Amino acid sequence: MNMYIGNLAHDVTEDDLRNAFSEFGEVSSVKIIMDKFSGRSKGFGFVEMPSNSEADQAIKALNGKAFNGRSIKVNQAEAKRKRPQRRHRY
Repeated sequence: MNMYIGNLAHDVTEDDLRNAFSEFGEVSSVKIIMDKFSGRSKGFGFVEMPSNSEADQAIKALNGKAFNGRSIKVNQAEAKRKRPQRRHRY
């Protein structure tokens, strides 16, 4: 299951998230979304766990909990929506 993690402190690393979620089971991937101009965290990311039951346990345990000084939001990520194609004017 892919999970959305929101309201992250800007100094949280992918290793921090991996360590927190690995308490509930195997973590297959972690990605914090970074601003492409400043290089800083945008304050959210995604954690993927192969086991849905372990992911559900992580959501129940971590949603609303303090993590590096902020109350994080943890829920199942929605499927990525396809953006409309942009037209370029020349």
